[in-house]
Amino acid sequence: MDLEIDARYDAFRKEVQGFLAEHRPAGPGGGKEERVAWLTKLIEHGYWARTIPEAYGGFGAEPDLLETVIMDEEFNKVGVPRGMMAQGPSMLVPTLLAHGTEEQKQRYIAPTMRSEIMWCQGYSEPGSGSDLASLQTAAREDGDDFLINGQKIWTSSADISQMCFILVRTEPDAKKHDGISYVLLPMDTPGIEVQSLRTMSGSIGENSFNQVFFTDVRVPRSNVVGQRGEGWKIANTTLKHERSALNANAEGTWIRLARLMEKETVGGVSLMKSPVYRDRLMRLQARALSMKHHGMRMLTANLKGESPGVAGLIVKLQNCQLNFDMAALAIDVMGELGALYDHTKYERGHGYWQAHSIFSLGLIIGGGTAQIQKNIIAERGLGMPREPKPAKA
Repeated sequence: MDLEIDARYDAFRKEVQGFLAEHRPAGPGGGKEERVAWLTKLIEHGYWARTIPEAYGGFGAEPDLLETVIMDEEFNKVGVPRGMMAQGPSMLVPTLLAHGTEEQKQRYIAPTMRSEIMWCQGYSEPGSGSDLASLQTAAREDGDDFLINGQKIWTSSADISQMCFILVRTEPDAKKHDGISYVLLPMDTPGIEVQSLRTMSGSIGENSFNQVFFTDVRVPRSNVVGQRGEGWKIANTTLKHERSALNANAEGTWIRLARLMEKETVGGVSLMKSPVYRDRLMRLQARALSMKHHGMRMLTANLKGESPGVAGLIVKLQNCQLNFDMAALAIDVMGELGALYDHTKYERGHGYWQAHSIFSLGLIIGGGTAQIQKNIIAERGLGMPREPKPAKA
């Protein structure tokens, strides 16, 4: 990995800085129209959807590791997100680029990257969370359509999404990994019922969990991604990109934490001057930089068409814990005010750190718990024997 910065990259950094100086949003984004306008502007300048082909609504640039690093660094410095870390852009779009039909790419990628379409992920079920391949939501043929019946749970943002990428069993007699199909499903289709699930986060943040019920939900068979019955393989492509997305911006979160420590005081003295808190901050900085450079390592492997191997398996485990630990320090720094949220008088940053703490804790559990991630690392990455199953009675 060559990290030398030559004159071309210095010029690119100045270009990014100039863009942010001119176009940086004055405050948090408003509604959907403002978000779409901002993402569209980022795409036009090549700071979002940078390597997605122009034919699918992207900027169409060649992949470049150092350009990616420079963009992330400059956007982090001013506290502006470089795009949108949602399930559609980070998980579905790369899956469609790898497996989708031309019609699916043309129809869905551009509006997804501009946030005109929001997506949710229909994977987990009440009886098949950790063992995803045992899912029971079924799709049976009815002419040119499938009729879907079943239930999904822990479906983040299902209540506000227009589309769902969902795993359904289309071959009931096949082995459990072979009979699954990956389907694109409009959420306004008759027969879909979304019920919100109350979690310990209450009203903190914007992320919502839901359970979704499907009763004779009709979807065209042309909405299958890849080949029918290939859903397990395609789902793993999505999961790979989900793990990579969780490595996205630990450095940006750390910068925000450091600014909080400069601002918060005890007895008129900045918390940054406390050796105890500063030592905790430096330890987190080392871990954030480690994850940043680990991300470069994986991006390099991707650019070369190589598998990152075990390096790609550790991302979720490490980064979810890192983000939770950064939020924990932030809440400690705020002292008794760290427990406040829901726009109380002394709340800090619109309750950002409280929401980040609860959401990070949820990520340690969701998408494969930390314990499951350790098993995956041991078995798939290190070649250790599988954990023995309990003996049958």
